[in-house]
Amino acid sequence: MKIRITVGKVTLTAELNDTETARKIAATLPLRCSFNTWGDEIYFSIPIEARLDESARETVAVGDLGYWPSGKAFCIFFGPTPVSPPGSIVPASAVNIIGKVLDDATLFKSVMNERQVLVEAAEE
Repeated sequence: MKIRITVGKVTLTAELNDTETARKIAATLPLRCSFNTWGDEIYFSIPIEARLDESARETVAVGDLGYWPSGKAFCIFFGPTPVSPPGSIVPASAVNIIGKVLDDATLFKSVMNERQVLVEAAEE
């Protein structure tokens, strides 16, 4: 399923994986939330619960979308976090990989001072 993620003036297209966690998230769309940042990561609480699954990773790539069970949070990764060693992107703890930004996720660096994120279904 394709989705659009909008923060301020940046709107990027992403695709959700076909996993149980991603399907739960898709069922809650649209989501408009305030968000936090942690290094080059945007994250925000969402109204679902899921455990770590077979997609869980302790390192991620630019553009990965994750679900962080510890914080019930949707995570957008576009660069290193405060605990990332050089050349890696490391979440606070393991995340389920729920999808990938199809556009240039590093564009989110330009809107980290915004207050809200909108995640909605995109036209297929």
